[in-house]
Amino acid sequence: MIAATRNNPAADCIAMVIVLLMAIGTVFVFSASANIGQELDLHRFYDYPGLRQILFFPLACGIMYLFSCMDYRRLSLADGWSRNPTIYLLLLSIVLLAIVLSQRFFPALPRFVPRINQHYRWLRIPLGPISVSFQPSELAKWAIVFFVAAVCHRFGDEIRLFWKRFVPVCCVVGLVVGLVIVEDFGTAALIALLAFLMLIIAGVKLWHILPPLPFTALAFYAAIASSETRKLRLLAFLHPDKWTAGINYQPHQSLIALGSGGLWGKGLGRGICKYGHLPEDTTDFIFAIIGEELGFVGNAAVILLFIAFVWLGILVVMRCRDRFGQLLAAGIVLTIAVQAAINIGVVTVVLPTKGMPLPFVSAGGTSMLLSAAAVGVLINIAKQNQKPVIDV
Repeated sequence: MIAATRNNPAADCIAMVIVLLMAIGTVFVFSASANIGQELDLHRFYDYPGLRQILFFPLACGIMYLFSCMDYRRLSLADGWSRNPTIYLLLLSIVLLAIVLSQRFFPALPRFVPRINQHYRWLRIPLGPISVSFQPSELAKWAIVFFVAAVCHRFGDEIRLFWKRFVPVCCVVGLVVGLVIVEDFGTAALIALLAFLMLIIAGVKLWHILPPLPFTALAFYAAIASSETRKLRLLAFLHPDKWTAGINYQPHQSLIALGSGGLWGKGLGRGICKYGHLPEDTTDFIFAIIGEELGFVGNAAVILLFIAFVWLGILVVMRCRDRFGQLLAAGIVLTIAVQAAINIGVVTVVLPTKGMPLPFVSAGGTSMLLSAAAVGVLINIAKQNQKPVIDV
């Protein structure tokens, strides 16, 4: 009798769902980036979001395949702290976040840390005639997910020890959140939420979660109170019928785009809200452009794809025989699912306006490539934990 393995259907389905989401995103970013007042110059292709996304799509597919072939167990702490790539990934993200944040107080690197929309969130890396932008907070988000999964697996039941295990993990998460929250409130809140959810999944006692909550709430309250824009956005959310020409302009235009699409939409490429009416149409509000051009059917299809991904991810978690694999898979699925839910909630004005991309669909190389790498790890977990098929 010879033991043979067969491709895991869950892994293949996850790959197909993600590739389909990235394909939809590429098409609609190209559509949303249309500009009637500017001609395409292919010599400057990297300056156009739609053309950049066409470049990122196959690159993300390649990265997803590459990480799906790497053993996810190398990310655990089984071989010690010094040999774990997750620790170095976390340290790198902290250093990059500190460099970006330092620009606000000591503007010494304006060429490499530009100010965009009143915030310092990106590192700009010049590569000859083009400049590649990289968002360290995206790297920090995934670094925390991988770090929490690794330490919870390494500590095992000891993670329930409050001062010895739980508090040090919270301090690391708090350091990253503190570096992010100054410039990116939404991503900081997402990182904190994901860390707490993963700790609960790992078996932390619920009463251990309660002491940090008041300090977390105070930190986020201070972050909101210190920013006039954040206060106005929250106030505008509570009064959606006011200030539609000001702070509520973006959510108001988003609802117009969704409503004007009706059931079947105006047709691919025929939307008009992208022509200067809806800001951030290629990034945070791409879901509204899909609704305008493909209608409710198009929006429902995107939501169903995310639901399918979550369902397949849950199957991977349930079938995984490795504790580290379970925690890591749960963290990856949670990250993408929560971020998608927040983005769709913002676009449909169920949540206050916050700049957060729709995973795999919104324009942005950092988000797409890092998320593709994470899904590649999820696919590897599915493959490594499949049941062997016995052939006689």
